[in-house]
Amino acid sequence: MACALRPVRIDEFLYEDAKRHAKAESRTIAGQIEFWAKLGKAALDNPDLPVDFVRDLLISRADPRDQAIPFVPEGRRSDSND
Repeated sequence: MACALRPVRIDEFLYEDAKRHAKAESRTIAGQIEFWAKLGKAALDNPDLPVDFVRDLLISRADPRDQAIPFVPEGRRSDSND
């Protein structure tokens, strides 16, 4: 998807908060604000889902597919000692 660069005015507090989170999460400041916007939109579009679940889903969708760990239901794991 093409990325259009557009100047946007935001509150200084939001910018500084995004700067801190971006550094901690290895994103650009613009990338952090974009992530928050996507998270907010997805949470509003899916009010029945917990925000943490939506966040984890967005993060996992950004991971390369070849590095993904397949989901195995708990009852079918071969490493369980139950």
